[in-house]
Amino acid sequence: MVGILKRASWALPENTATPEAVYLQRRSLLAGLGGAIAATALPGFVPAARAQEDDQTLDLYPARLNETYKIDRDITPGEIAGQYNNFYEFGSHKQIARAAESLKTRPWMVTIDGLVEKERQIGVDELIRAMSIEARLYRHRCVEAWSMTVPWTGFPLARLVDFAAPLSSARYVRFETFLDPAMASGQRQVWYPWPYVEGLTMAEATNELAFMVTGVYGKPLKNQYGAPLRLAIPWKYGFKSIKSIVRMSFVEERPKSFWEQIAPSEYGFWANVNPDVPHPRWSQASEQILHTGERVPTLLFNGYADQVAGLYAGLDDERLFQ
Repeated sequence: MVGILKRASWALPENTATPEAVYLQRRSLLAGLGGAIAATALPGFVPAARAQEDDQTLDLYPARLNETYKIDRDITPGEIAGQYNNFYEFGSHKQIARAAESLKTRPWMVTIDGLVEKERQIGVDELIRAMSIEARLYRHRCVEAWSMTVPWTGFPLARLVDFAAPLSSARYVRFETFLDPAMASGQRQVWYPWPYVEGLTMAEATNELAFMVTGVYGKPLKNQYGAPLRLAIPWKYGFKSIKSIVRMSFVEERPKSFWEQIAPSEYGFWANVNPDVPHPRWSQASEQILHTGERVPTLLFNGYADQVAGLYAGLDDERLFQ
């Protein structure tokens, strides 16, 4: 059984927390100047315009910062985080932003089905307006042993679960991304089990940290981040945070996720961050902070142990950390 820490990961001493004023100033600066900086400093930078075509929620950004979630790392600059992305629908390389320009994010319908009181489809703009968005600062830890700190905008997944009205027999939430090989070149690779699928237990989905993301750096999501709707599950490796969601199904049987189907010996259902459990091909004891060159120790559950460790009590026979 995993022990539960007593102190919240964001309850930091005054002298170690990133001051709120610094965060807000940086967010404002990135929002106003990010495009210009990237255009001059990074050849081939993709502007945000395409990701925002026909977006009916632009007036909601930047959203109010939820001050509950604070961590002791600097925000990764947006022009860096936006140029280093995994998005296999558009290729297996990291500089995926230009390829992701072909992602058409409007109109975008989200299906809610399975073990629910009433199955439905809803447009993403209507859904976002119904949820009331906020900004949160989260760690993001990739299974490849690199990390960044991101100011996401969105709403708690628990709020969407309530909206969906699942039946008591639902034990898991299954998420699915779009399937359109004509639009997404990576989906023409037939050896992958498209569409991308991920899953959470109901307890995980309703944990306070589970977050549906609609924006980043004070603006709507750019395509390469998984526009227009993705997950952020900060205590798990990044591949669990599925991008460009089109379906959310409440089911009784555990879903088999995309990477679990491809390499079950390397990528399991749970994928919780643990520095003491190595990936079969590399150590997870430390991580490189994106663009800084700094390597730091990895924290259990990516620093969120006190909020989530209790979810896994009694699951000693499960492979929780891979």
